[in-house]
Amino acid sequence: MNIEAEAENIQSFVDRGNFHAAYNIALSGLNACRRENDQAGVDRFIEIIRGIVDSLAAEFGSSRRPEDSSAKGQASR
Repeated sequence: MNIEAEAENIQSFVDRGNFHAAYNIALSGLNACRRENDQAGVDRFIEIIRGIVDSLAAEFGSSRRPEDSSAKGQASR
């Protein structure tokens, strides 16, 4: 498997905002590497998945942390 080509494909889905497809492709790659006992590949796909999660957090996450709101006396959501 050409992991870097897969990473580029996955990134194209992230760039278009299709996080579901990006995550599924990355998870499939991780599972393929597990079946082949390719630990380096598994580790690379875990990095890719973390990148997807980071992109999701940047796009949709709140910048406020729970401890920030309680310190200001605001009710947490």
